[in-house]
Amino acid sequence: MRSHLRVGVLALQGDVREHAGVLTALGAEAIPVRRPEQLAGLDALVLPGGESSVIDKLSRIFGLREPIRAAIATGLPVYGTCAGLILLADEVEGAITGQRTFGGIDVTVARNAFGGQVESFETRLVVEGIEGEVEATFIRAPLITRVGDRAKAIATLPGGGVVGVAQGSLLGTSFHPEMNGEVRLHERLLELARARV
Repeated sequence: MRSHLRVGVLALQGDVREHAGVLTALGAEAIPVRRPEQLAGLDALVLPGGESSVIDKLSRIFGLREPIRAAIATGLPVYGTCAGLILLADEVEGAITGQRTFGGIDVTVARNAFGGQVESFETRLVVEGIEGEVEATFIRAPLITRVGDRAKAIATLPGGGVVGVAQGSLLGTSFHPEMNGEVRLHERLLELARARV
């Protein structure tokens, strides 16, 4: 058995390097994923922040959309941050014409719910299953506006807005933990991967 986990980071656009750095620091092998064959043999996958409509379009151009959907359907642990959360959502409010998601989490998310880049902010949040508070950075972030029966809210803002969700082997957050050295959500992804291996 391999001593380390192989975790893909979808590397079409967005903050790929930051996620790869966190995964490497946690002892995993971070694999940039740009082609379908690079999904083979992965223990988990990260969908980074960026521009969800661009990542969606590129995933179709590079033939990754259906293989990722199939991997999600067969239980591959996946963690999506910001745009990655949008890509994991079953429904999107404010999607551009023709925009699609990979789906998998029974939620509805609103794109850019907090406004543009200038409305970016940092805060500390309680995340279910993590001791103490999590340092969370929000950049043109989505908001989870509906949590379906199969999904579970794991993080909310003080005003009650849902910004973190889990469903089976899938995790999604509106915020970027990788921006401030917060590693515990990535640790949770690795735990899901170990349980599956």
